Amino acid sequence: MRALYVLLSYVAFLFAAPLLLLSRKTRMGWKERLGFYSKELLLENLNGCIWFHGASAGDLLSLLPMVKLMRQQCPERKIVLSTITNSGWLMAHRRLEEHVDAIVFAPWDIECVARRAVRCISPGLLVLEYTEMWPNLIWEAKAHGAKLALTNGRFSEEHVSAYQLLLALSGISLSTFDALMMREEEGMKRARLLGARSENTVVTGSTKFDVLAENNSIGELDELRCAFGFPADARIWVAGSTHEGEEELLLDVFQRLRLRFQTLRLVLAPRYIDRVDRVCDLANQHKLKVKRRSQVVSEEADVVVLDTMGELSKAYQLSEVVFVGGSFVPRGGQNILEPAAQGRAVLFGPNMKNFEDCVAVLVGRGGVQVNSKENLEKVLCKLLAQTNELRQLGKMAQAAVEQVSGASERNVRLLRECLETHGG
Repeated sequence: MRALYVLLSYVAFLFAAPLLLLSRKTRMGWKERLGFYSKELLLENLNGCIWFHGASAGDLLSLLPMVKLMRQQCPERKIVLSTITNSGWLMAHRRLEEHVDAIVFAPWDIECVARRAVRCISPGLLVLEYTEMWPNLIWEAKAHGAKLALTNGRFSEEHVSAYQLLLALSGISLSTFDALMMREEEGMKRARLLGARSENTVVTGSTKFDVLAENNSIGELDELRCAFGFPADARIWVAGSTHEGEEELLLDVFQRLRLRFQTLRLVLAPRYIDRVDRVCDLANQHKLKVKRRSQVVSEEADVVVLDTMGELSKAYQLSEVVFVGGSFVPRGGQNILEPAAQGRAVLFGPNMKNFEDCVAVLVGRGGVQVNSKENLEKVLCKLLAQTNELRQLGKMAQAAVEQVSGASERNVRLLRECLETHGG
């Protein structure tokens, strides 16, 4: 069966390659994606390194606390970080570069490519994130003698059959993993159903709860507020990680709220920066004064569109209330923990399928789920009129995140035990 999977992976790649080359998510770094890494990386003594892999920017942020702890506790080990998306690669260089020895694009899951990458990086431990099951990479890493671990593990109920087919077809088994660290009890049960060994599969929680508020200086926040160009008495509503179909809805709500709260201003942060022009056009269509964060203009704006990388966390700190996108469209949500950890009340829509654990943490404790545009407007109107309640919700949200933290420390302890026990 494995031979069939290897053949199918070659065929699938031939058909997918043109789309991958054109995709905004994957069009960078094709040399590395084919397993050809730089001479500088090859010259590093990476033998026995710890290789962390996260598909996207959000996955890498979840790995950040573990990477920091591993660097502190295992200073003798080199750490390599890989990702799939262009945005993940850019974010990794901004947020994680000082904590790792190399940041690379992950190899495409083709046998010869995965083998080339594994031989180059030579990991002692490969740590995959979330649901990242890449059979050829797993196979080649194990054949190379590396230990395997999965963190923030999640096998959803509706995809169990698909995972069973993938594992059977590819010839790999979850029993080959030396440690499977799952988010919740149900996930652990499904992992064992898929073949994981009971003694190697445990519930440790989600490390994304450990990615707490950035400690931005007052000077940095003042600089960003100045760049926004809002008046001194402005009340700021930040809508983060928005997707197509959400900005128009949010602008409608904002216009109506402005009739009552005249000092209210809106910061829109689209999930993908290449949509900034589109978002600005929508604001213009609503007859609102709009500017990009990077623009220097003297006229005050009603709406600022965040067109820079790495400033959303700061924007959250400047806000009174936050809405997180990807939740009014079939995207499955985005990270609602980051603004919560900043001590802000967090609103989000009904489609939070990919962040159900976060919803469970925040609903009733500083997080408010709204089911429609009308509901969003009603809740915002109430909260903006009751600033004391708004602040209290923010405090509750921050406390809720702090109460469920600690997964990173548990995971790193298990990863170290894995290396020591198995002689990695």
